[in-house]
Amino acid sequence: MASQDIKVQARLKRKKRIRKRLSGTQERPRLCVFRSAKQIYAQMIDDVSGNTLVSASSTEKVVAEQAGGEKKTSTANRVGKIIAARAIDKGYKKVVFDRNGFLYHGRIKAVSDGAREAGLDF
Repeated sequence: MASQDIKVQARLKRKKRIRKRLSGTQERPRLCVFRSAKQIYAQMIDDVSGNTLVSASSTEKVVAEQAGGEKKTSTANRVGKIIAARAIDKGYKKVVFDRNGFLYHGRIKAVSDGAREAGLDF
């Protein structure tokens, strides 16, 4: 358990370092991604007013039904496309990407790739 605690502490340290520089506004909200062992969550946040504007996750019924037995990275890509579609419907085209201290590969990269494919500008 000690090594797991070290990994979590390192991620939180990276997260603080990243968040010092990143901030979402009404015109360009922050696209924040969180991953657990099985699920992935994404939300667009306006840090000035402190509101979540749009969210999507792999636990939603729409995504879970389509996921079936597919890999977690392809589910993450689908979550990225869904959040991009919802953001564009609300009028948001440009975002700031917040990887939340996670390394930029695997499922985190899949979410950003899906959002870019669907039309969001990073």
